[in-house]
Amino acid sequence: MKDGKKYILVADDEKEIRDILALLLSGEGYLVACAEDGQAAVEMADESVDLYILDVNMPRLSGFMAGADIRRRFAAPIVFLTAYSGESDKVMGFSVGADDYIVKPFSNVELLMRVKAILRRSGGNTEEVASIGANRLSMGDVWLDLDRQCVIRGEESIALTYTEFKILELLLTNRKRIFSLDQIYAGIWNENAVGDAAIMVHIKNIRKKLRDDSRNPTYIKTAWGRGYYVD
Repeated sequence: MKDGKKYILVADDEKEIRDILALLLSGEGYLVACAEDGQAAVEMADESVDLYILDVNMPRLSGFMAGADIRRRFAAPIVFLTAYSGESDKVMGFSVGADDYIVKPFSNVELLMRVKAILRRSGGNTEEVASIGANRLSMGDVWLDLDRQCVIRGEESIALTYTEFKILELLLTNRKRIFSLDQIYAGIWNENAVGDAAIMVHIKNIRKKLRDDSRNPTYIKTAWGRGYYVD
């Protein structure tokens, strides 16, 4: 954050898209910087960036490659922009740590809504665990603080992406209900699923971050052939 404003780095090799996003986001009060390709985005990345918006198909370094490099060094959320809506692209994006995935051509209103939601989710200080708010959900020794949009276990704050948090929230607010992969997808993105693999990647990532044994999980249980649930 600079001068009290959230700082967003946009990377797209199309100048028209960069200009549209810069105008749109700055009009909402965000501070915006633009990179013309993935390599430039990697070079401009630093601790001050609050959100990265990366086009997938860029010269020199693709959005996926740039996102993977940025994710290794920084925790700020990443949103991918792409002209393709196929399952394989979404799986790749989420595998490298994406928080969201927006297909071109996109609605300006929808993009702003997603940006605001992601920044609200990531706005808390993940380095310091404060007292857990009253609006919370428990899962064994893990707490979901819905007010601060964070996950806490003891004195540890567990860094989840926006989408990972929403999946946990969906399962915890509907305990014992088995959600199919399509139902989880629809519940998070409000659209029809393009395939199962994207959600399976998220579940795998959540379990890994919670240090949960996928063969005998404590938190998110598997109903074989049916979906996932929380006791």
